[in-house]
Amino acid sequence: MSTQKNDLGPLPALIFSSRWLQLPLYLGLIVAQGLYVVQFLRELWHLLHTVLLHGGISEAAAAAGQSAETAIMLTVLGLIDVVMISNLLVMVIVGGYETFVSRLRLEGHPDQPEWLSHVNAAVLKVKLATAIIGISSIHLLATFIKAHELDTKTMLWQTVLHLTFVVSAVAIALIDRIMSPPKGSEH
Repeated sequence: MSTQKNDLGPLPALIFSSRWLQLPLYLGLIVAQGLYVVQFLRELWHLLHTVLLHGGISEAAAAAGQSAETAIMLTVLGLIDVVMISNLLVMVIVGGYETFVSRLRLEGHPDQPEWLSHVNAAVLKVKLATAIIGISSIHLLATFIKAHELDTKTMLWQTVLHLTFVVSAVAIALIDRIMSPPKGSEH
């Protein structure tokens, strides 16, 4: 078994090793994901506790000027939002580490995410942009559900911001497509 050793000079070795400075950043994101799990469990417990033990959330909903169904829907949207942000964190942690720090060597592992086999910086940017659009969509839906509580200017700016995310994602995808056209379309 032969082992190939790449001898780098001191400066190239230092520069190449500097990628490991990102490790604490990814570990910090793992901690942040743990906090999102705690937040999810708190919100879920509150929903279950209120609905099951107190016979519904009609009192709190009525105080807020909404139906019990609307209050439950907004809570569930909050749970979905936490899950989508957690998914975004997984993409950044796993994809970023694999792309910029070191290989995870997951080939053949039954739980390897399908997208990880072809991840690169461009693919990661497009995936992150679409995840942000999903998160923004959840926020926008919650905004429209609470439309009677908000002023038109707030709803307009949230819609403009969401559309900006959509246009940005399309632009990123188009630029990626132009920079690396699919195989077979090159002449």
